[in-house]
Amino acid sequence: MRSVRIRILATLLVLAAVGVGGWQLLPSDGNKNKTITVGTTDAVTSLDPAAAYDAGSWALYSNVFQSLMTFDSGGTKPVPDAAKSCGFVGSGLTTYRCVVRDGLTFPSGRTMTAADVKYSFDRVKKINSDVGPASLLSTLGSVTASGMTVTFHLSSPDATFPFKVATGAGAIVDSSKYPKNAPRNGFQADGTGPYILSTYTKDKKAVLKPNSHYKGAVKNTGSPIELRYYADSDALQKAYKAKQVQVATRQLPPKMLSGLSASDPNQRVSEADSSDTRNLYLNTRKGTPLHDVLVRRAMAWLINRDELASTVYDGTVDPLYSLIPAGIVGHTTSFFDAYPSESVSKAKALLEDAGVSVPVRFTYGYGIGHGSGAEEAAELKKQLEAGGLFKVDVKGYEWTDFQKRWATGKLDAWAVGWVADYPDPDTFGSSLVGTGSTMNTGYSNKVVDQLILNSQRFADRSRVDDDFRDLQTDVAEDVPLIPLWQRKEYVVSSEDIGGISYLTDGTGVFRLWALDWI
Repeated sequence: MRSVRIRILATLLVLAAVGVGGWQLLPSDGNKNKTITVGTTDAVTSLDPAAAYDAGSWALYSNVFQSLMTFDSGGTKPVPDAAKSCGFVGSGLTTYRCVVRDGLTFPSGRTMTAADVKYSFDRVKKINSDVGPASLLSTLGSVTASGMTVTFHLSSPDATFPFKVATGAGAIVDSSKYPKNAPRNGFQADGTGPYILSTYTKDKKAVLKPNSHYKGAVKNTGSPIELRYYADSDALQKAYKAKQVQVATRQLPPKMLSGLSASDPNQRVSEADSSDTRNLYLNTRKGTPLHDVLVRRAMAWLINRDELASTVYDGTVDPLYSLIPAGIVGHTTSFFDAYPSESVSKAKALLEDAGVSVPVRFTYGYGIGHGSGAEEAAELKKQLEAGGLFKVDVKGYEWTDFQKRWATGKLDAWAVGWVADYPDPDTFGSSLVGTGSTMNTGYSNKVVDQLILNSQRFADRSRVDDDFRDLQTDVAEDVPLIPLWQRKEYVVSSEDIGGISYLTDGTGVFRLWALDWI
């Protein structure tokens, strides 16, 4: 679900020919109004920001809606967008106040006010969709609005609240178009972002035109965009090679990614470090096959991340041994420390101590069409069934159905990629392992919850390292999830498209306006 890229390790720009003049690297005025077609496998769950908390939906929200705050390209601190200014009132980190920018208008012609902002936040919490972002606003007690000023009253000190305001959870909707107590139906989206959603066909395409009335942090609203959605990685690769899209991102097949070359004159390639992770989540509720912590620890002894990264992903991901990925404050190797190598004997001993019948049988679900989910499921099944200790029933589901199943506790185990909401370790804490987390594993640990609250009290985010290290030690002991890998981020385009290295850059914002014709 959302993405953090703390730093770009390498950006490989492949030019159309050797010795291209500098003038050719500038956007062509003649192509300014020509549509750029972008392909992705990230599906959109809902066009309503109150009803979706996934990468595909939030990528669209980044372009169609505004939040009070946003992130500059490569930035790690939020900056004003729909707001003229924002800041905490006093030193207690419990009152956050913003002044809305003047002259913002919705597609209907209505002027945005603080009342629209209050309405947007209130409805996210009121609707509380099981696949929505309400959990991200857990510290928000109430919102008040007066004229162009909106004030957020927090239930506990939360230095990360400005980050949360800058996410899709803070997308501001037209209060005259969106119902108060339920998600909006249909295929419309009314926001004040850099783009206007012209047309939308579910699972097929979204046509975006630059918003001439936009005012905010983005300086140039970019070219018209047609965002096309593909059922799986192979379909995206086929479309890109057939030149049906100029830009392809999230997710191309691993074999294609591992074979990308900087010397290919026919395309441009951006390869960036990423904090996009994937975990195996486990249903810890009483009465489920994985309720006993000894059973979950046994599973942790059987996972071979190196094998998974090399065979399924062709080396395009790195093995991950902690909740928080490399490059983020608080990163550790807690799962390596606790389970340093695969051991069937250690797993068997734990199951004997648990007194359970072997093999332990459970269901494993994955989202069809999202990356290499099927191949990954097969590899994990093989690893977990080693020694005859587990029997894994694997099944793939259409993306929306898959979300609903894990959100309602109908799966025993499932693997999901986590595209972080903002560049801070908090997005890996409260969202994934806090009580009532969006992953809905049923896991609750008072010590973990307190560590999360403690970390939110520090405005200086470098001071949260110890809290998150302790948190990850507890998670490795309780095993509500098993970290699998950390992704590298790839974007490829035809040689006549520029700006691809700014499309995704570590801030959770999907910058379609950064793309241009060369």
